[in-house]
Amino acid sequence: MPADPVLPADLVLLNGRVFDGLSLHPSATAVAVAGGTLSAVGTDAEALAAAGPRTDVVDLRGRLLTPGFTDAHAHTFMGGIEALACDLAEHRGAAGVQRAVAVYAEGPGRGQNWITGAGWYKGDYDGGFPDALVLDAVVPHRPVYLINRDHHSAWVNTAALGRAGIDERTPDPSDGRIGRRADGSPSGILHEGAMSLVARLLPPITRAAVEAGILHGQRHLHALGVTGWQEAIIGDYAGYPDAAPAYRSLAASGRLTGRATGALWVPRGLTVQDIPDLIEDFRERRRINAEAGFPTSSAKIMVDGVPENRTAALLDPYEPVGCGCVAAPHDDRGPTYLPPEVLDAVVAALQAARFDLHLHAIGDRAVRTALDAVAQARARVPSDDSWRPRHTMAHVQLVHPDDVPRFGDLGVTVNAQALWACSDEQMRSLTVPLIGEDRAQWQYPFASMVSGGAPLAMGSDWSVSDADPWQAIHVAVNRTHPDHPGIPPLVPEEALTLDAALSAYTAGSARVTRSTAGMLRAGLPADLAVLGVDPFAVDASELHTVAVDLTVAGGRVVFER
Repeated sequence: MPADPVLPADLVLLNGRVFDGLSLHPSATAVAVAGGTLSAVGTDAEALAAAGPRTDVVDLRGRLLTPGFTDAHAHTFMGGIEALACDLAEHRGAAGVQRAVAVYAEGPGRGQNWITGAGWYKGDYDGGFPDALVLDAVVPHRPVYLINRDHHSAWVNTAALGRAGIDERTPDPSDGRIGRRADGSPSGILHEGAMSLVARLLPPITRAAVEAGILHGQRHLHALGVTGWQEAIIGDYAGYPDAAPAYRSLAASGRLTGRATGALWVPRGLTVQDIPDLIEDFRERRRINAEAGFPTSSAKIMVDGVPENRTAALLDPYEPVGCGCVAAPHDDRGPTYLPPEVLDAVVAALQAARFDLHLHAIGDRAVRTALDAVAQARARVPSDDSWRPRHTMAHVQLVHPDDVPRFGDLGVTVNAQALWACSDEQMRSLTVPLIGEDRAQWQYPFASMVSGGAPLAMGSDWSVSDADPWQAIHVAVNRTHPDHPGIPPLVPEEALTLDAALSAYTAGSARVTRSTAGMLRAGLPADLAVLGVDPFAVDASELHTVAVDLTVAGGRVVFER
């Protein structure tokens, strides 16, 4: 029903259908927007009653209107920077990467500088990881540093290895691995914390470059109907700086049109003794960022890595196959980056300081360890009705059946990157051989976790994977990838309904990021998306074709097809 608007509506969208963030509205066909908020959600007549002589009236012609999407786990500024550097996202295989790097190296003003970029795909290479020699063939003398699509490994050439002093005698860091050839020499692949051995030598990324990256990423997200997102890492990581100063600057200048929030990065080398200083630092950064219009009330903890490089933490050992590292011991279960006593202590301290946790957990041991830490904090930190934590666990790829109901029991939100829940090339050629067919059936149990009472949010992990919500929703509903429709679905009984997936990407993600948007109700922020195709009127196999015609953020049109 309409609110009592003080001012006439700036915009009325009518003659459509309305998904309000939870379900299709039984009677609403229109909304009115005034001063950045929704002044009416109801019938055409109710919305037009809020209009004035200068109101812009848009006929939806039956199209579906939804809340703007909130991406609950994104790397927006990194994705923007990478798109403006040597962007490999659209280049496949060694030959494609070589061509892209060679062209980039010859670009104007590049001189003898470092070549940096990202986006290469593990599924293109035997064992998941290429060799430095591939890069040496096109750039033999200048150092090259290329982050892979999942941001858990980097590919460098021999010149970069030389500058970093990495050779067969260099030990693995405690939080990473150096890829090695059969003779023990470094192959040019650096996993997790080993990336910093080269990243620390890179030219610093300037504030201007970070701002340009954010603005590029913002345009990209708005074109996909995304009006809010959480930066999943705010702090120094893998050669990237803390993006908070750039976000504060953009917010102050009015150029930040999306509802951006951030998760402050908890370093992987943290000790129990470091925790008091970390909490003090986080509190101060939260205050400064909030005052500037960039909320950072979440803390990001990377519990483990990813299975393809054997850094996801498993309850039982990996299968004995290669991953571009030294041959694995038969009892290799992958690392957790913080010892359990440190994880338990920092989770409790963060909750006591009123930080929401944003936990990266992919392996079944990481998931269990993270849930255990949340349970410990729940028992140790006194409850407070004035603030309730909204902890979220991202990725949750491999979940032991015993742990599925614990998400609902503990109120931990499943932060799903649903695009991954399918048998794509990487899953078939890299992941399943490492975890085995039996454990592969435990992957991405979204439907079971939701039926057990777990709250659900969704994020893309862009630029790790496609930022388009409809690619992820397609997989969430079908459990098959749009590019591989003939491949059997991955654990099809874990598919979600369209209502559940769409609600997760709107109301669910807004809730877990403490955004006031995410639903279409009078008085809430006017963050909207108009879809060119009604997803409820097409076959489920066509959900990936849904596109956005219009995006409104805070009452402003920020994208129009």
